[in-house]
Amino acid sequence: MIQKADLHTHSTASDGQYAPASLVQFAKARGIEVLALTDHDTLSGLEEAERAGEKLGLTVLRGVELGAKEYRNLHILGYGFSKETPGLRELCEKMRAGRDERKYRIIDFLREKGVEISLAEVEEAAGGDIISRPHFAQVMVHRGYVSTNREAFDRYLDTEEYQRIERFKADAQTCVEAIRTAGGRASLAHPYQVGLEEEDLESLVRQLKEYGLEGIECWYPRHSPEQTAFYLRLAERYGLHITGGSDFHGEKVKPDIQLAAWELEMDWLLA
Repeated sequence: MIQKADLHTHSTASDGQYAPASLVQFAKARGIEVLALTDHDTLSGLEEAERAGEKLGLTVLRGVELGAKEYRNLHILGYGFSKETPGLRELCEKMRAGRDERKYRIIDFLREKGVEISLAEVEEAAGGDIISRPHFAQVMVHRGYVSTNREAFDRYLDTEEYQRIERFKADAQTCVEAIRTAGGRASLAHPYQVGLEEEDLESLVRQLKEYGLEGIECWYPRHSPEQTAFYLRLAERYGLHITGGSDFHGEKVKPDIQLAAWELEMDWLLA
């Protein structure tokens, strides 16, 4: 069945601007029929989102986004896993602990670069358990060190030098298998962000398929038409389902990204 869906969104449970219930309300107003909440390395917002979806008559798909260590921006999306997920929860907790430990090193790193902000400011911006790079970026914008969140990443938080303080990440196989063991389905998020040429990206997709990958995020706001066409060919070549998402965080985090309503075949996720 074709349904209007956004399968990549974030809430205050990780680095999004809006609480899970508010996100669901926005999705309903946008005409979305299926929404996946895919917070970074945490499942903590899912029950609130599901309750809101039940009240509004919108299907909320249990989701998560896991960062894999092989490449800086290699992310695996998990969908439709069960509520009893000890292995996936344990992996998320380990990743969350890595984020928590990293926040002190980010403060020191920024101080070395002449950016004097306090951890208290960042924690206030986060407003939740998980502190991520966008929260640092928001404070840097507020304090006038940069003009936009994107500038904060380009100059400080997504550079080669920054990588020396990167947090713990599991390998891609562990991420995919944790999702599948929990009864879920795994998809490759925003392939362009991995930064590989077409041949190398295809090799990666082939390897991920062997691990159990079942989908690829072909529809994404920042994919060019040429990139989208290539990802669609990869999906057909390797028998992968086509997914799509906005990667919505809220206007304070990603001002140019709104919730999407991609028309997607959803039977494989909702059966």
